[in-house]
Amino acid sequence: MGYKFLKLASISVRPGSFRIGVRGYATTHDADLVVIGAGPGGYVAAIKAAQLGMKVYSVEKDPTLGGTCLNVGCIPSKALLHNTHLYHQAAHDFKHRGIEVGNVSFDFKKMMEYKANSVKALTGGIAMLFQKNKVNLLKGVGSIVAPNKVEVKGASGTDTVNAKNILIATGSEVTPFPGVTFDEKTIVSSTGALSLATVPKSMLVIGAGVIGLELGSVYQRLGADVTAVEFLTTIGGVGIDGEVAKTLQKILDKQGMKFKLGTKVMSVKNEGGGVSVEVEAAKGGNKETLKCDVVLISVGRRPYTKDLGLDKVGIALDDRGRVPVNEKFQTKVPGIYAIGDCIHGPMLAHKAEDEGIVCVEGIKGMPVHFNYDCIPSVIYTFPEVGWVGKSEEDLKKEGKAYKVGKFPFLANSRAKTNGEPDGFVKVLSDKATDVILGTHIIGPGGGELINEAVLAQEYGAAAEDVARVCHAHPTCSEALREANLAAYCGKPINF
Repeated sequence: MGYKFLKLASISVRPGSFRIGVRGYATTHDADLVVIGAGPGGYVAAIKAAQLGMKVYSVEKDPTLGGTCLNVGCIPSKALLHNTHLYHQAAHDFKHRGIEVGNVSFDFKKMMEYKANSVKALTGGIAMLFQKNKVNLLKGVGSIVAPNKVEVKGASGTDTVNAKNILIATGSEVTPFPGVTFDEKTIVSSTGALSLATVPKSMLVIGAGVIGLELGSVYQRLGADVTAVEFLTTIGGVGIDGEVAKTLQKILDKQGMKFKLGTKVMSVKNEGGGVSVEVEAAKGGNKETLKCDVVLISVGRRPYTKDLGLDKVGIALDDRGRVPVNEKFQTKVPGIYAIGDCIHGPMLAHKAEDEGIVCVEGIKGMPVHFNYDCIPSVIYTFPEVGWVGKSEEDLKKEGKAYKVGKFPFLANSRAKTNGEPDGFVKVLSDKATDVILGTHIIGPGGGELINEAVLAQEYGAAAEDVARVCHAHPTCSEALREANLAAYCGKPINF
């Protein structure tokens, strides 16, 4: 019988752990909850669980916390959207307002540094919140090896967490494009588009959904010739109201963005000095070759479940690669839950955050309620687009009798005074009961204004309820009130 000996550099022992140096260590932890993934859903769930008295371990494979949203999604894109909008205003709009600024230019490197600093501050803030709330962090790839056990393989060894409950919050990744390899320099995903070294002279955006429109807007404002290619005949992605989508396209077209709708991409080829993209009509037709410096492929995201070990506990993914859960976010395996982009529903950070809170409350025996009809969506172009609830297309498909109330920002005193008159508010209410079914906003501050509509719809308000609430004057929010007034009685006051 032979024996194998390990050459040790150091040994440290502490309650509940045994750590070996040099070649790594193995440590065992006990927890009430282990959360795999520290993106918006995961980190919020971990903090909430700790606040509810649970002993919590958070597992994250990436160097920084915050997931896609904070690192290569929502936050960096908004930094670039805001600053490029300010630049565009200074270069093209200020003189009409009586503001003389001379020659306006931009420093792209500094813009990128500003973006990076914003990300660094917010991801570091999560680490501080973990410390404040006593959430234990394990860096590495988490894999479920048994119904109540997670192994975390990190740079310095393997940790094992024996947990009463496991929460999967692994998020999503960029959907690959068949036959195309991202080099993140000339053929880029949203990740690469957020880190380009220079502004390209020309950019082709494949996919005119939320991500494509936002990042296309960034580079169009900085002088790039941007064309968006979309298989569908409308822009804005899933859920956007058709009338809003058409209005947004007209506005973006006026700003300089070009569109090729009802068009499919046949091939994308890197030709050294640029990229060649072959397209044709979605219904078939003559092929066309488009040339550009950079191609941004933004055709969506897919659930990320790599190395998760679901097969070891008998959890099978659905036909879209998602983790099946019930209304309490429970999988088929007792004690294992899932939230966020890796389950059903829209892939939105705020949806994941709320699911995380509700899920851990349910684990503690509290009521579980989540209304998927009241999740807002926002496109952060200029003007912004925000919506919640049903679109007109949805209601027509359902055969629902409804009323429409609209109010243009052109007739809103604050929007008119601010020189931002484009767009409108559209409210859809039940024809019989007046209960609000959906609200759609395209205009100044649409991403902020939509939250009042979300609150109203969450509480089952009727259009009359909002119409009778006093709103400060002059504010853009008055347009929302007027649209509800129009839905309620058919006539707004100021239009």
